[in-house]
Amino acid sequence: MARSTGHSTPKYRKHRATGQAVVTVAGKDHYLGPHGTKASLVEYDRLVGEWLAAGRPTTATAAGSDLTVAELCRAYKKYATAYYAKLDNITTAMKTLRLRYGATLAIDFGPLALKAVRQQFVDDGHSRTYVNRLVDLIRRAFKWAASEQLISMTTWQALTTVTGLRQGHTEAPENNPILPIDDAIVDATLPHLPDAVADMVRLERLTGMRPDEVCGLRPSDIDRSGDVWSYSPQHHKMAHAGKNRVVFIGPKGKVILVPYLLRAAESFCFVPAEVVAATFAKRNSKRKTSLSCGNRTGTNRIRRKPRRTAGERYNVNSYRRAIHRACDAADDAAHKLDGSIQADKRIVPRWSPNRLRHTAATEIRKRFGLESAQVVLGHSKPNTTLIYAERDLLKAAAIMAEVG
Repeated sequence: MARSTGHSTPKYRKHRATGQAVVTVAGKDHYLGPHGTKASLVEYDRLVGEWLAAGRPTTATAAGSDLTVAELCRAYKKYATAYYAKLDNITTAMKTLRLRYGATLAIDFGPLALKAVRQQFVDDGHSRTYVNRLVDLIRRAFKWAASEQLISMTTWQALTTVTGLRQGHTEAPENNPILPIDDAIVDATLPHLPDAVADMVRLERLTGMRPDEVCGLRPSDIDRSGDVWSYSPQHHKMAHAGKNRVVFIGPKGKVILVPYLLRAAESFCFVPAEVVAATFAKRNSKRKTSLSCGNRTGTNRIRRKPRRTAGERYNVNSYRRAIHRACDAADDAAHKLDGSIQADKRIVPRWSPNRLRHTAATEIRKRFGLESAQVVLGHSKPNTTLIYAERDLLKAAAIMAEVG
């Protein structure tokens, strides 16, 4: 008996003993009615179409009531990989769900189980808002499974009864608000950054682009036909919603970018491997030991096979780590200049690249208004811009000094 392999389309066949048409989908035989009739062909098209839409499951278990939570997680992750640009939060949510309830049948995963997973997120030290986001992603995965007829709709609907954690009613910590970073702190950090990363920081500060947008910058993504260049990221936060994102680059940004555009159009402008090579070359130029003695360039490693090696592009995490290392170096240098300050008290605090976007947004809103900041940041709603652009409290204080 022919079986579906999961790669080829299941065949429309004749069952000789009964004269009926039959098709084997996901390891299960489906009888379609008298062979060769229009009704049997319509039923064949329906079954094969649903099988293709479900992602070509190879067994009946993966598409039926015996679906486990682990199988649901894998199926949703496969769907999300093709649909969403960023998967970090989905990966975190699915990993914890799979570890705790992977062997459980998806139809048996109810509100109490979801609350147990939610408590695990809290025990892991995640903030209240992040816990709510992860729980919502789990609900979204079950909603998708229900839409694919992998589970019953009632299973997903039961999970919607679990409400989000409320402020003051949970032990999960609150997130500190992300505030703009003072330009003086940025300027103190820049000398301790590799040249390419320092230019990433300068460019992000000028344009207000997101950290992942500056990491993914390529020459082919930049329209240089006008006086003001426009950058359309290949991947961005709202691409899955069908929204366009354009970052405009003015004269100051163009000066920063020009040296990085002299490369292949599809390659990334800021390449970690090049930064590492430049660092080794700089160290080697200061070498005092003869080349015939001591270690060869790049061989003096703590680990012979490090887990992380420099790649062809930065991501948000590697970009942030580079800034944090520079902050530590800048803080050490500041302490050496002023020995009166306690060693455990930071002079140059650590900051993350997303704060540069807040700084740019605050300046644009202050100088040109909320609508201008909304357009530059690429927000569809002004309320989102208000999260990034801090209110001008000095203006409010001046008003109250006069009328209050």
